[in-house]
Formats: sequence, C-alpha cells, structure tokens
Amino acid sequence: MGRDVPAREFTRDDRRRFRDKTHACLDVLARMLRESRFDAERPQVGLEIELNLVDGRAEPAMRSADVLEAIADPAWSSELGRFNLEINIPPRRLTEGGPDSWEDEIRAALDHAEEKAAALGTHLVMIGILPTLEQKDVGAAALSENPRYHLLDEQIFAARGEDLLIAVDGVERLRTYADTITPEAACTSTQFHLQVAPEEFAAHWNAAQAVAGVQVALAANSPFLFGRELWRETRLPLFEQATDTRPHEFKEQGVRPRVWFGERWITSVFDLFEENTRYFPALLPLCDDEDPRRTLDDGRIPALAELTLHNGTVYRWNRPVYAVADGVPHLRVENRVLPAGPTVADVLSNGAFYYGLVHALAEEDRPVWSRMSFAAAADNLHVAARHGIDAELYWPGTGEVPVTELVLRRLLPLAHRGLEQLGMDTAWREPLLGIIEQRCVTGRNGAVWQAEMFHHLHDVVHADRHEALRRMTRQYIDFMHLNAPAHTWPVD
Repeated sequence: MGRDVPAREFTRDDRRRFRDKTHACLDVLARMLRESRFDAERPQVGLEIELNLVDGRAEPAMRSADVLEAIADPAWSSELGRFNLEINIPPRRLTEGGPDSWEDEIRAALDHAEEKAAALGTHLVMIGILPTLEQKDVGAAALSENPRYHLLDEQIFAARGEDLLIAVDGVERLRTYADTITPEAACTSTQFHLQVAPEEFAAHWNAAQAVAGVQVALAANSPFLFGRELWRETRLPLFEQATDTRPHEFKEQGVRPRVWFGERWITSVFDLFEENTRYFPALLPLCDDEDPRRTLDDGRIPALAELTLHNGTVYRWNRPVYAVADGVPHLRVENRVLPAGPTVADVLSNGAFYYGLVHALAEEDRPVWSRMSFAAAADNLHVAARHGIDAELYWPGTGEVPVTELVLRRLLPLAHRGLEQLGMDTAWREPLLGIIEQRCVTGRNGAVWQAEMFHHLHDVVHADRHEALRRMTRQYIDFMHLNAPAHTWPVD
C-alpha cells in the first residue's frame, strides 16, 4: 500500500474492471510460479520501522510533512497519521557487512532524521502506541495529507455504513467510537521482510505464523491507549478494529476481517493471493495500463499492479509480497506482528530471533505446523498480545507453558541453529539472542517497563494520569537514545 494514488471517486465499472484485472494478474502469477521465474539466488532481508512524532513535552506533533521535507531522504515516507513517519531500511543479505553493520546503518539513519526533526521542535519515538496520544488527537484533522489515506478512509466507512467501535478489555476498559480510520495511526510497528524461493514460501510462512504469538509476547511494547492501560500489546486489537470494514451483521455471518491472521496452513504462496482475491472486495479499485498476460508473453516481467495493490489492503499479520527489483521478480514474507522499539538493539534482537527461528522450523523434517492446529497458533497470538511476556502459550510436545520457559528451553536453541545455518557465527549471534534470553530471565520488556514506570509516577509520586504518561514517555525517549535494551531500564 505504499504507492501514491489520485484523489477520485470509484464507479461500478471501475470495480468490475479491477476485479477482472486482479484475476488476470492471479493467472499470470500462477504461470510464473509454474515456470520458476523468481529470484532466489541471493535472498535478502529487509526492515521497515514506523515512528511517532512528538513535541518537547512528549505530546503528539502533527508535523510529518514538515519533518519529511527536512529529512529529504526517499527512504522516509508518510504514514496514515500526521504524527507518523516510516523508514524503509535498504534490503541486504542477513550476514552482510559484519556484526555491527546493520545496526550502524539504522542508527545513522535515525540519528540524521532526529537531528532534522529536532530543528523543527519535534522528536522521533519508536514505540508501539504513543502513551500521550489522546482520542482528540486522532480525528479527521490528523489524517495524513496523502490522498491514498483519505481514499481508504472513505472506502472503509462506505463499506461499513457506520462508525467504528473500538472496545478493549484489559487491565482497564476502553469503549469508544470513531468516525475516521485515524485511530489506526496509533499503531506503529516493526516489519521484517524475508525473501524466499517460491518452493520454500509455504514452509517459511507457516513457520512465521506458528511463532507469531511468541514474537509478540517477547516484544510487547503497547500497553496504553487513550490514557487507559489495556493489553500488553494493544496494537493488535486496535489495528483489527480500526480497519474493520464489516458492520456487526457481517461479523455474525462469518465474513472475514481485513486484518487477518488467516484460517489455515498453506501449501503455496498462491493460496494467500488467491484467498485475498476471493474473499475481499477492492478498497482501491485503480487499474494500471499494463496487460500482465501480454507483458509475460513478450518475455518481460509484469508488475501485477492490481494484485499487489489489492494485497496491500488485506492486512495479514504475515503478508505475502510480490515485487520486482532490477527487472527480476521475487517473493517475500512480510512479518507485521511486532511493535516499534524500544531501541535499535531490541529491534535487531527481535529480527535475529525471528529469522533464525523461522529458518530452523522451516527446515525441520516434521514441521511444527503438522503437529499444531492453525487455531492454536491464532489463539497464541491474542493470548500473547493480552498478557505479553507473562503469557502461557501452547506448543506441540509441551502443551500450555509460560512463554519464557518455552523460549529458553526450546526456541532459543532453534534460533541459534537457524542463524548458524544462515552463516552467523557464535560471536555474532550471542549478543543478539542474549537480549532475548535476558528478557526471558528477567521477565521484562518494553510493555512491562512502561506499566511499571507509569504506576511509579502515578501511584507513588502522585502525578495525575496524563502527567504520569507524559513523564514516562520523556524518560522512555531518553533510554531509547541510550540504546540499552529495555529489560535493563530502571524504574525510579
């Protein structure tokens, strides 16, 4: 969904043409898969990070257009809200450049952007949901200037025919309505990309689905929304609800949500694109001039523009991606379950754990998804979002087990093995996976620190609720810049 789109209204003919073109793209994708036309020689990984903008008081700053102009780097782009930005880190081989290369690149890019933002009186924050964000901050005026977001807003509400209900029961209870999709902008994430060969895609996607709950439990960093303490990773229920095109009656009929974990293990990447086309009507029925069949017949590589645009409006937690780079097509798993932050060190440790574990599970002779129901994996994700690092999750051979025990005894060794198979030596792996290990040993992550710091300021220091959240966020920003992993952050 990263492309710009024109502001316009859609006709019935637009929707018919788009459906026809999407099915044509699907046919061409099937042919490309049969003919093995994809790049798989030098698979790469990639990273996107969404960030919040705040002012000097750590309150949301609606300055994304100004900050983007100041940064003046195509790696940076707008997001849904005027208080959001996103950076797309260039793709690379996982072990390219040595142990510190990727971290140095990310920190240099973030430091440069922070310098430009600070000159405008704003600052960047990597955090799942900005704790100082209030409901008044996510009205229509907060929607990004980019026309594609206004079109999405119009189309989602046209499909629903009524306001959005946002209801989350956690430590506290939130129940409110929204007449715009801007509350979705409260959700800022880290997205890991993994390029895979077509014949290996199903195994890697299934593995990513199986471990999604574990990822969220370990890295939860979104315990507050609109001043309420809710789930440890409140991003998940908020994102599911803030982009829901279904009125209540459609939910009762079993119509699938656009923010979707899925409903089955797959045997091919084609399964996912075909499901997206079969189950979800177009939100942005914009047709490209390319005839994908003719392009392929002429020996060229089609963009599959309609299929990829439609795919970008179905928000799977692990999304399939078709893209063309330097004239060569490839496939990626886009892992979307994790919040942003707290630090670059935390982000890279999350990435190492994910890449290593998924690779190891995909290579097993008896894969985990053959021993685990898809429903159990989906349940794990929501249990993990609610309880964070204190969650108990299901795993084949162990049953319900504390996630920290599961990781320390079973999954960390697998992640080490997977990274070793990918060419990462012990001296490189240990610092990265050591952060994951210490999170499990201490039972602490970003969400735990946020909650504890808030209660210290509110219950002990007796700051009022918003002031406690504001002071906690300012302290968070200071620790974020130190780049010490969140499990080491003090509360005082």
